[in-house]
Amino acid sequence: MIDKINYNLLEHNTFGINEECRRYVSFDTEEELLQVLQALQPSDLPFLILGGGSNLLLTKKFEGTVLHSAIRGIEVKDEGESVLLRCGSGECWDEVVDYAVSRGYYGAENLSLIPGEVGASAVQNIGAYGREVKDILETVEAVDVKTFEKHVFKASECDYGYRHSRFKAEWKNRFVITHVTYRLQKTFTPFIEYGNILGELEKRGISHPTASQVREVVIDIRNAKLPDPKVFGNAGSFFMNPVVKIEMFKALQQEYPSMPHYPVSEQFEKIPAGWLIDQCGWKGRALGRAAVHDRQALVLINKGGATGEEILSLSDAVRKDVKKKFGIDISPEVNIL
Repeated sequence: MIDKINYNLLEHNTFGINEECRRYVSFDTEEELLQVLQALQPSDLPFLILGGGSNLLLTKKFEGTVLHSAIRGIEVKDEGESVLLRCGSGECWDEVVDYAVSRGYYGAENLSLIPGEVGASAVQNIGAYGREVKDILETVEAVDVKTFEKHVFKASECDYGYRHSRFKAEWKNRFVITHVTYRLQKTFTPFIEYGNILGELEKRGISHPTASQVREVVIDIRNAKLPDPKVFGNAGSFFMNPVVKIEMFKALQQEYPSMPHYPVSEQFEKIPAGWLIDQCGWKGRALGRAAVHDRQALVLINKGGATGEEILSLSDAVRKDVKKKFGIDISPEVNIL
């Protein structure tokens, strides 16, 4: 266990923001977590549950305790046509995907290379290329920070939606996730219609891809359009793709016939936020040391030495222009502190 006072979080957020927290605790087991929670004093509050820091923007010192799970381990339970993978919340998410695909367990390959840890996957309902973690999530194990009781939640209890869960809403900071169990299949069913996966496979002359080939294409696509946080600090997609009513979508489509879109239901349509931002002329533009990435307008980057306030000011300017041009509010996906 690591327990530090006035701890610098520079290496614990992918935006590369140089801010501190008053106390930082990293625990390796559920037992250590319980020891920490039971010993918390009023001066230790509030607290922040931090994973890999890939969905976080720090704008000031956090005057509380940061709790980080370093619980590792992957257990496999054979269920016949499927398997259950019980993973420690501190496991790197992409390492879990690699583990699964390499062993013939399928369903997570479209979510390859999403940064962060297992615990965050259950909080954020991470998603990419037409798939979300809720599609494979079985249960979430968590400890109540007030009662110290252990709970095992079924996916159906977590109210999963687009980048949403109860862990982000009414359960925020109430539970610390210790393990997540995923159900994966032994028979591979490709999901390649979303985005440009199919096009990339066709370029490579692949008509019947394996899961490994889908994973490889997803990784190549993400690497091509997303900056390396070690070069330019970023949190991946900064904004959520807005979901608008069908009436608004049809009105916009008349004005912008080439506007990309994805059906959500008979009443709603999803429009890529990156396209909206690009149409406002923000791709590649900077405000001081913060900028919109020149290959993916959905990504805001730290060009070097930017503060969280500078990133936030850029975000506000982008949102203002999108609202003015399209009448659409785009919301940050990242957790802003």
